Amino acid sequence: MSKITKVVARQVFDSRGNPTVEAEIFVKNLSSSSICPSGASTGTYEAFEKRDKANKKYLGKSVFIPIKYINSVISKKLKNQNIHNQERIDHILIKLDGTKQKKKIGANAILAVSMAAKKLSAKIKKIPLYKNFLVKSNYKLPYPLMNIINGGAHANNGLRIQEFMIRPDRAKSFSEAIRMCFIVINNLKKLIKQMGHSTSVGDEGGFAPMINDNESALKLIVKAINLSGFKNGKDISICLDVAANELIKNKKYSIHSKKFISVDKSIKNYLKLINKFKIKSIEDPFGENDWNAWTKFLSKTRKVQIVGDDLFVTNLERLKVGFLNVSANSILIKLNQIGTVTETLEVIKFAQLIGYNTIISHRSGDSEDTFIADLAVGTNSNQIKTGSLARSERVSKYNQLIRIQEKLGTYSKMNTI
Repeated sequence: MSKITKVVARQVFDSRGNPTVEAEIFVKNLSSSSICPSGASTGTYEAFEKRDKANKKYLGKSVFIPIKYINSVISKKLKNQNIHNQERIDHILIKLDGTKQKKKIGANAILAVSMAAKKLSAKIKKIPLYKNFLVKSNYKLPYPLMNIINGGAHANNGLRIQEFMIRPDRAKSFSEAIRMCFIVINNLKKLIKQMGHSTSVGDEGGFAPMINDNESALKLIVKAINLSGFKNGKDISICLDVAANELIKNKKYSIHSKKFISVDKSIKNYLKLINKFKIKSIEDPFGENDWNAWTKFLSKTRKVQIVGDDLFVTNLERLKVGFLNVSANSILIKLNQIGTVTETLEVIKFAQLIGYNTIISHRSGDSEDTFIADLAVGTNSNQIKTGSLARSERVSKYNQLIRIQEKLGTYSKMNTI
């Protein structure tokens, strides 16, 4: 049995320049480390991110308290545990915290340790990380949901919708999917330059031009798709992340303009956008507690992928409520929303059992850690959302998937969507 000898943590920095937790776990002289990501647009029901609010040296954003907990209590409790027993390791971490949303230790401390353990287990077994998850054969590559224009909380422009993405639906391989996105992004860059706008990027690598309405952004994307020689809605589809939690007041929404309107009017406007721009996927179209709005919307959009992010927060209890309410048909998977690898895998397993698409996702504050790329392949999740082809913390995941495709060789196939 490979027994854990110690766990060490340190403060490192994420892609937004904020402190975060890196945990390194040891079995004798072997070790693996993992970095916890951090979100900007977060759901109320997410697992808790613990920071040193009283430490003004880092503006209250440092993570020395959870690091101290890892180096002392967690390291001591995990010593001599079997590195290959992920469920046992995660159970110990969950029990140590003892709160529903991991508020005592913090999910940022717990997750960093949990991911590092999964990595080291694969390293000791001498297998790729993707082979250490749910699926043991017939691995498939996910389609990228690639962010190309940023708005909302991820940019300083006037766009209400947070992410405008493309999905290369006709790609026959992952490398071909990336090539298609690459061409569209470069043509989009040319168009933005021609308009006299900046081609600087937002938190997740997408362009953040000073455009003030959703339709202008969508028209620009369609133009870039056409210019690239592809057909919108066939070769490449437009997908949206609305992040409606940021756009709600008194049960009304300001998704389509700064004016707050009813759920019914918001749905009518969504349907217009879907038909006009052939939109195939919409994430978080309504607020995290507005179950009725989700159910009403899904009943009118059966052919569109309706994705729950803030609605489900990678939480099995909330996913079951959503399933019973017929609220969505897909779920976004973010490890740090729930806090351990074991709980994440439980959610993925149930979601796939009930016929939901599972979309593995990064966070706006991410790192060079490529864990989610392997997670997507190892769970046969049919899509991955990890930003644009800009900023190395985003591109690192795509590069890892290219490597996995190469390792799989002739057995490398794309998933179904």
